[in-house]
Amino acid sequence: MPGRGLAYGGDYNPEQWPEEVWDEDVRLMREAGVTMVSVGIFSWALLEPAEGEYEFSRMDRILDLLHENGIAADLATPTAAPPAWFFRAHPEALPVDRDGRALSYGSRQTFCPSSPAYRTAALRIARAVAERYADHPAVAMWHVHNEYGCHNAECYCDTSAEAFRRWLRTRYEDDLAALNHAWGTTFWSQWYYDWDEILPPRPTGAVPNPTHQLDWRRFCSDELLSLYKAEREVLRTVAPSIPATTNFMVMYNFDALDYWRWAPELDVVSNDHYLRSTDPESEIDIALSGDLVRSLAGGRPWLLMEHSTGAVNWQPVNRAKTAGELRRNALAHVARGADGIAYFQWRAAKAGAEQWHSAMLPHAGTDSQIWRDVVALGADLKALAEVRGSTGTASVAVVWDWNARWALELPSQPSEQVRYLDRIRSWYEPLWRAGVAVDFVRPDADLSPYRLVLAPSLYLVDEAGAANLTSFAEGGGTLAVGFHSGAVDENCHVRLGGYPGAFREALGVRTDELFPLLPGEPVGLSGGGTASLWSERVTLAGAETVASYTSGPLTGVPAVTRHTHGTGTTWYVATQPDPAALAALLDRIRVEAGVEPVRVTPAGVEAALRRGEDADYLFLIDHAGRGAEVPVARDATELLTGKPLPGGSVIVPPGEVVVVREPRGGR
Repeated sequence: MPGRGLAYGGDYNPEQWPEEVWDEDVRLMREAGVTMVSVGIFSWALLEPAEGEYEFSRMDRILDLLHENGIAADLATPTAAPPAWFFRAHPEALPVDRDGRALSYGSRQTFCPSSPAYRTAALRIARAVAERYADHPAVAMWHVHNEYGCHNAECYCDTSAEAFRRWLRTRYEDDLAALNHAWGTTFWSQWYYDWDEILPPRPTGAVPNPTHQLDWRRFCSDELLSLYKAEREVLRTVAPSIPATTNFMVMYNFDALDYWRWAPELDVVSNDHYLRSTDPESEIDIALSGDLVRSLAGGRPWLLMEHSTGAVNWQPVNRAKTAGELRRNALAHVARGADGIAYFQWRAAKAGAEQWHSAMLPHAGTDSQIWRDVVALGADLKALAEVRGSTGTASVAVVWDWNARWALELPSQPSEQVRYLDRIRSWYEPLWRAGVAVDFVRPDADLSPYRLVLAPSLYLVDEAGAANLTSFAEGGGTLAVGFHSGAVDENCHVRLGGYPGAFREALGVRTDELFPLLPGEPVGLSGGGTASLWSERVTLAGAETVASYTSGPLTGVPAVTRHTHGTGTTWYVATQPDPAALAALLDRIRVEAGVEPVRVTPAGVEAALRRGEDADYLFLIDHAGRGAEVPVARDATELLTGKPLPGGSVIVPPGEVVVVREPRGGR
């Protein structure tokens, strides 16, 4: 991460304001403790007013001003918003939606990712920016594009169709028979005799081919990744010492890109995260996202590139943040591994599509609660400088896979009520409440650091991934698997012989038929509680019953099982227990696996731990507003206030955050 301490700032768009405002901007940035801002993200039309003609004088003055005031620049390649002149010259570069409608320019990301003209123009402006500013002392990092795939993850034009066919020929090694086998094209007379017969999965009269759709999702992610890599290579060629990033969107409403494939290509992993106004416990989504982003970064610190000080502008109702929420949100990201906190944007816009989006400096100016909170947060981050570079401490891994997510949510599943993120969050939430540290992993990841691996929803898994997970249990680990997992292989082909497919032997169970439950159709569970959404006719093949159904179509049939596999233990959860029952079950599983929370806290107090070279950093965040007293090491220090804690505990005031430095071995 560029600079020292924790980075602090936001998107800075001075081109939206008269130049006399800029001096006030940097003065207030210094007052707030801002250390780095992203600039130039949507400036293509101003930097290149005509093809090959550049106007850099404004950007020169902006970067000079930032440097003079000790503020670093995360300088963008402005390729997320091509100018109007580009589309007048290249109307074929405009995207086409799934229904065949050609979209117009006039917003952002209005280009086809496969357009050769767009790629040429994007690389040209990226090179021009890099050559101009590679040696500018303000430039600390490259911000490549912005939120790849946010608005144009899929384009269905003929150019995209050609690119899709090229991708398929590479994937299937130019073997059309191999594609036909993978796609199961003998079904419904879909057999292809020529590559040119293959189209994107455009609307058709009935349910489209599932593997066709899955490969399309893979292609679309890879096509955008190729654009990022092309720009990054231009930047590396010109300025090899400046790190490059692009902002991911690991949040509840975006699933277009396989970030496991993207993350290794970034010098610094960064993420945008926004709250859902209708989520009454959005702090759980912050934690889940932060843990996933840290895992994408290989356990290393990452950068929160965007979030909001208050309301956004793109939801049906855009809720403002309540008292203390800005601080709790930001420091929760730090708790999960962020070494920098940034917002969209610095100064609230008075015109344009995001004029009602909150900012660090709101429409009301400095006489506002948001501004006071922004200044206070700057002081907090300065006080936490020593946290920079510290890492996580998880002994629990949750399996996350974008291919499995895409495949599960294709049409014609046993139940369209089964949604990937819902299943992951339902298992993650009890661990979060218990203060248990969690990493996310690919199915084929190294699992040796973990005692417990959870696979709440792994509908699709290849043989290597399944073998990796079951070998973990065979070698002494604990593996818990959720329903409808292991059902299909990487080509969406059902594994025959009974469910749960790839995990059947390791779990010691066999299911011969699935019984999805209708909405509002709960069934009872032995030992208390209810279940919903899903059930299946499980028979034991070595496993023991932990809970069975006490009502519904499968009364007496096992619903939760436990099995000894090798020297380890496997669990199968063949339904969706109610939250209390699931929490109790997962608590039992993790206790048996020897997993302890980072700290026991009262309900509503989030606990997260970052580990430094010679100290641990315990973050305690009171979301319930009741306050709490939490045990800590006797030689600990509260970093936000600088106060020593000789009494062996710390008071968390209602709705507040404390960060405790505990020297290693101090408890």
